[in-house]
Amino acid sequence: MTIRNTKTPLLDLVDWPEDLRSFTDEQLKQLADELRTETIDAVSITGGHLGASLGVVELTVAIHHVFDTPRDRLIWDVGHQAYPHKILTGRRERIRTLRQGGGLSGFTKRSESEYDPFGAAHSSTSISAGLGMAVARDLRGDRNHVICVIGDGAMSAGMAYEAMNNAGSMDKRLIVILNDNDMSIAPPVGAMSAYLSRLISSKSYRSLRQIAREMAKMFPGPLEKTARRAEEYARGLVTGGTLFEELGFYYIGPIDGHNLDHLLPVLRNVHEGLEDGPVLIHAVTRKGKGYAPAEQAADKYHGVSKFDVVTGVQAKGTASAPAYTKVFGESLIQEAERDERIVGITAAMPSGTGIDLFGKRFPERCFDVGIAEQHGVTFAAGLATEGYKPFVAIYSTFLQRAYDQVVHDVAIQQLPVRLIMDRAGYVGADGATHHGCYDIAYLGCLPGMVLMAPANEAELRHMVATAVAIDDRPCGLRYPRGEGVGVELPAVGEALEIGKGRVLREGTTVAILSYGARLQECLAAAEQLQAKGLSTTVADARFAKPLDVDLVSRLAKEHEVLITIEEGSIGGFATQVVHQLAHSGLLDRGLKFRPLTMPDIFVDHDKPENQYALAGLDAAGIVATALSALGHDASAARA
Repeated sequence: MTIRNTKTPLLDLVDWPEDLRSFTDEQLKQLADELRTETIDAVSITGGHLGASLGVVELTVAIHHVFDTPRDRLIWDVGHQAYPHKILTGRRERIRTLRQGGGLSGFTKRSESEYDPFGAAHSSTSISAGLGMAVARDLRGDRNHVICVIGDGAMSAGMAYEAMNNAGSMDKRLIVILNDNDMSIAPPVGAMSAYLSRLISSKSYRSLRQIAREMAKMFPGPLEKTARRAEEYARGLVTGGTLFEELGFYYIGPIDGHNLDHLLPVLRNVHEGLEDGPVLIHAVTRKGKGYAPAEQAADKYHGVSKFDVVTGVQAKGTASAPAYTKVFGESLIQEAERDERIVGITAAMPSGTGIDLFGKRFPERCFDVGIAEQHGVTFAAGLATEGYKPFVAIYSTFLQRAYDQVVHDVAIQQLPVRLIMDRAGYVGADGATHHGCYDIAYLGCLPGMVLMAPANEAELRHMVATAVAIDDRPCGLRYPRGEGVGVELPAVGEALEIGKGRVLREGTTVAILSYGARLQECLAAAEQLQAKGLSTTVADARFAKPLDVDLVSRLAKEHEVLITIEEGSIGGFATQVVHQLAHSGLLDRGLKFRPLTMPDIFVDHDKPENQYALAGLDAAGIVATALSALGHDASAARA
């Protein structure tokens, strides 16, 4: 059913991209204005990635007008800028469910729409995926286009250049649109640049260029090569595309990505005339375009909570405790005040990891390597060989991209690189692509690795100090997104004894062994079990590796039931515990062992409390597990 809105009369006529293909250029300009209005209004209700989406409104309209999507494949790199795309592709009625439980994903998602040919929430994958689609197209003998939209930030990742190098060598028909929203590559754009871009993308220019190429073939080898390079470098000097030409792409641009009079002719030329080889269109855009609060503070409007459209003020609750991210940043500063060998490294997420705080205090000791997690880890390994103490702060989900480097460049060489993993556990609205699920498992299997997880913000401060003190092997420290639990922070962090946990509550029947920030839920579960007459011990493991063998053995010997709790996948902390129990024979005496982990499924976006309830990692789920293990009725645990 079409939505009707007096503010969006043209948008109201568009249910699918085919509906806008008959629009005139002037109508498309009005449609873009209305699409921007609709995007702002929707995100003000749901929260989400506003700035990036506003930056591609005109580009979205132009692509869907010129190309025959979904037959022509359109891939949005990262996908967080695809909100306008979702509105135009049959999802407008659901756009105000964005990032809500049961609603639309905040990223492109194959299962959501045929207009999302590739799911993307980690960056720099679009050109590789697009090249795969282009090869498949040619193997089938089809003629459809493949269009990849990639941001200048995503172009900092090596994978993008690997893909471009491969595409250039294969000479496959592929269209890459570089969405340069940071002016990090482009010179100023204007009428002359637009004219040149239209010229070099035109059929007449390409025909003339082909004639010149054929003539050059008649020259002796060295002269042919010189003539061909002369034309390419001449265009590169005028347009700035020499790098992309060297990778085998036909470069067009830069053009104004918000001016449909510039965008439409170029896209039409590319659609109609470029039959062979890859092409790159360089479009310069501005994050937050058309909404003043977002334009003026693009960093703050990258990801937003609900906000007032008129004022731009975001609705944020009062924090009852400091965020783990802030505690980490401040603790690292505190340690670095005493040790000049400490350096901080992040991969394009300084504010998201707390490294921005460190960078303000120690700019010369802080390094943002861009979206290049692999490089960041090996860069840290190099620093470690020279006696420095690198802290590599990367979200758990993004560290996955550097696993080979963690194994070969850090672990095998036993280099003291400190891997700091923010966003461990469920992250809520970003969903399956951003949950920190797997780091306990993928790091726990590496020899010599020390793994820590704080139960609260005070423990985090102590574990930062512990990481500083570990100087003979690598270590990993994980902590969740959001606020701590409200405990008093110690003035100074103190190094903990490696591989030793602690007991917070003594009991006799049920033992709950927690690893990480679910400890408060474990204590709440113990209270509920106590009320049912079941004496319960609660212990905080602190370390997944090396494991506190003495603590595990005591809990197994002295209790009827042992439950492990972790904010991680199967194969993690529980695996370390059960391995120890099995080899020590402690499973041979009738112990009822129950591991509680994240379920073996990809959990969609929702409120974190709902995600943890689904996993059974809240107090009610822990109580139900204990009752079931003892043969009691567990159905009332959530009552």
